[in-house]
Amino acid sequence: MSVVPEYLVDAKTRIWGDQAERIERRLQDLDPDLARYVTSFAYGDIYERPGLDLKIRELLACVMLISLGNPDELKTHLRGALRAGATEQEVREALLFAIPYLGFPRVVGAFGLLRELLGKDTPAAEGSAVGAAPHE
Repeated sequence: MSVVPEYLVDAKTRIWGDQAERIERRLQDLDPDLARYVTSFAYGDIYERPGLDLKIRELLACVMLISLGNPDELKTHLRGALRAGATEQEVREALLFAIPYLGFPRVVGAFGLLRELLGKDTPAAEGSAVGAAPHE
């Protein structure tokens, strides 16, 4: 595993929290260059830019990941937004803001992930896929 510069550790650690080591290992296992690009470009060049705090960056990442339809990455960044200081209400508002641009189905799925992350199981969600529409 490569040595990560100290200034890159802050954003990754704040976002990934206790999952940082597992995520880093997974990226390394997939491809060492991929792990380096994620660390140095995404969490270095992009996340360390001035102008937006980490909470805003993570809320933006959540909305963009909803559009891509990647629930694993979205869940990581929903957790990251909360770790970066976003309140549950701020995360919910960011998700709701995405509806006119991304559509109800994707945002409903994102709310399912948020509820799972927060440990808020609902009868409608029991026995269905994570993020399934409430009427399924």
